[in-house]
Amino acid sequence: MDIKEIVTAHPIIAILRNIENTLLLPYVESILEGGIGAVEIAVNSPEAFEQIRLLRENFGSGLLVGAGTVTSEDRMQNSLDAGASFFLTPSVSEELLLQFKKLGLPVLPGVLSPSEVSLCLKYDMNIMKLFPAGELPLSYIRSLKGPFNTAEFVAVGGVNAGNMASFFHAGFLGVGIGSSLVPEDKLRARDWTYIRAHVKQLVDMSRQRTSPRA
Repeated sequence: MDIKEIVTAHPIIAILRNIENTLLLPYVESILEGGIGAVEIAVNSPEAFEQIRLLRENFGSGLLVGAGTVTSEDRMQNSLDAGASFFLTPSVSEELLLQFKKLGLPVLPGVLSPSEVSLCLKYDMNIMKLFPAGELPLSYIRSLKGPFNTAEFVAVGGVNAGNMASFFHAGFLGVGIGSSLVPEDKLRARDWTYIRAHVKQLVDMSRQRTSPRA
């Protein structure tokens, strides 16, 4: 799948950072049963590459496992070796973009400025991660899409259950949600029934999204 197919099929990506190994499998199983079929393992987390392998071994083709916070070729290669199906970067490095393009890997490069958007488009990467989206006005995406009308964006950073719908209404193709995906106390309590139901509500909400009027 290319990155547009991934984001279109999975408009909510669960970002997993610093999740304990004892919680990883039941947590991912719960969010998968709730309807989220794509997760990102932040590779600056302890045992990140082993967690990518673990998810691939346990869920197979039923779950798309991505690698996030990919800031170097080493992280990219280690993630690929572990079985990552897609990649996300927090920022734009032309050297890294070239490597992703050379290998034909699906990637969401992280952008903030018009210059970074332009650089991604130079390498035919027209779907990008706007980060940190929650620190910006929702109108910012429309300002970017004025001169860069072929660009599409996934909102990451500051997205939560309470504001997720507003990002879809603003025109974002998808969102990435991290620690605010589920309440911390519910995760610690291993309340998988609550987590499944909570995630299902978010997925249902994403399916009702509408784009802003032109």
